[in-house]
Amino acid sequence: MPMRIRASALTALTVAALAAGTVLTAPAAGAAQKAAAPKFLSASQLPPHPTSSWTAGPVTEGFPEGLGACVSTEGVLDYDYRHREFRTDLETSAVQLTVVTGTATQAKALAKHYDDLIRTCADRIEENSSDIEAEGRDYGTLPVEEGARVRGLHTETSWGATDISLLSVGRDGRTVTVVSWGQMGDFDDAPVAAFKKTTTTAVNKLY
Repeated sequence: MPMRIRASALTALTVAALAAGTVLTAPAAGAAQKAAAPKFLSASQLPPHPTSSWTAGPVTEGFPEGLGACVSTEGVLDYDYRHREFRTDLETSAVQLTVVTGTATQAKALAKHYDDLIRTCADRIEENSSDIEAEGRDYGTLPVEEGARVRGLHTETSWGATDISLLSVGRDGRTVTVVSWGQMGDFDDAPVAAFKKTTTTAVNKLY
């Protein structure tokens, strides 16, 4: 996820992600039918930054390392993962992941799995690092396609570094998308309304 977490905290977060231990049962990888690739957000569809414009990276195959603090591939099939990263000039960043599964049932289970990982992320961070205090918030669901949910995560290290992230999980048919936004700050700095709009756009734009 796109938080500026210091080196000692990053190790703890990676361990936390791997400790989630949730396993999804589904048919073997490769069962997913080939279809049109889902579309991604553009830079202009991210929450506006007050002083810097967004820059979008290329759409890239694979799972983004930036989501590893809360969301990972541990216990999940090797689906068709693609992602796009976004940056501003002022240490605000974002990433969108799309995952194409084999069936709508698999996608529903995967979306719940990712949302559960995000929901429990703050507890796992604190369990795995005594140097970090973490708090999660639920910003509710969005009525888009098969649904989406938005959550927030704030972390503060013992040396005073604070980071705020917004994360969402949405689904359209057998495709799941995860969107993450983050910068230095706390919950008061989170553009929740704009991020909900971004999430709605991301899910609607998949197909």
